[in-house]
Amino acid sequence: MKYLVTGGAGFIGGYLCHSLIRRGDEVVVIDNLSTGRIENIADLLPLEGQFAFVQADLLELPEVELDKLVSGCDRVCHLAAAVGVELVVSNPVRTIQTNVRATEKLLECCARYGRRIITASTSEVYGKSDREAFSENDDLLIGTPYHSRWGYACSKLLDEFYLMAYHKECGLPGTVVRFFNTVGPGQSGRYGMVIPRMTALALAGEDVAVYGDGTQSRCFCHVKDTVRAVLALFDEPGSVGRIYNIGSVELVTINELAQRIIARTGSKSKIVYVPYEKAYQPGFEDMHRRKPDTSAVHALTGWQPEACLDQIIDDVAAFLRAKGESGHA
Repeated sequence: MKYLVTGGAGFIGGYLCHSLIRRGDEVVVIDNLSTGRIENIADLLPLEGQFAFVQADLLELPEVELDKLVSGCDRVCHLAAAVGVELVVSNPVRTIQTNVRATEKLLECCARYGRRIITASTSEVYGKSDREAFSENDDLLIGTPYHSRWGYACSKLLDEFYLMAYHKECGLPGTVVRFFNTVGPGQSGRYGMVIPRMTALALAGEDVAVYGDGTQSRCFCHVKDTVRAVLALFDEPGSVGRIYNIGSVELVTINELAQRIIARTGSKSKIVYVPYEKAYQPGFEDMHRRKPDTSAVHALTGWQPEACLDQIIDDVAAFLRAKGESGHA
């Protein structure tokens, strides 16, 4: 198969590209390197004939060039997006433009050629809903437009509606995946990703900042498990026209996460608490609990995550030690 991967130089994209190349597929990447890093795919660049990199912004890429790239592939994985809470809060206009306009262009092109596509969404679309575990069929409760973080959730939700509309109206063979906190070695803490940020601080012996009161809870999925799920869904015809949660169900509070990171790195760091309004902006709202129901993807493909949270922390710490990275990632 020949895959077109948008955002392929990003954290998840880099892992996906390596998995595809290892199993013998061809890969073409589109990435503007705004948050992606060429280091994530540097070892693939010499693989002429099997791997190609196009540095471009989907928003600015001429339609004729995008048309050529999509028509020349078998499958498309759309990972390009504005990512990270800090980026979303500080650049709300760019966030919505990137997530909505670029997806619209790509879906239109995929529909034209009937190309199989999986597009990445996020657990953020569940918004302020309060459930034990979020299911793909749950109603959604999004916060007020006065708080820009919900603009990100709405933009990704509109991407989902776009894909489903093209599927129903044009027969587009598309699938949506909602990622729940994908983490692992190589992820940057620069845009607010909590595990690499906390781990880098712990390794440096600096205070580990917990935003809010730390009682908010999350589930963290190893990037290798996330990529396995995406590939399993690509290869399963029954996933077309459906939405799937992808994530771990091992729930942990952010307080507990900070404590475990400090313990597993052997750090003497202390935990300090930073109010949301200081970490982000006044009026910032957070989701108190975010746990996925992954029974749908498991029932269809047999997928379930293999790495536990402790293994994820150990992998991230080992990567940061090897790179000599500590402090403010």
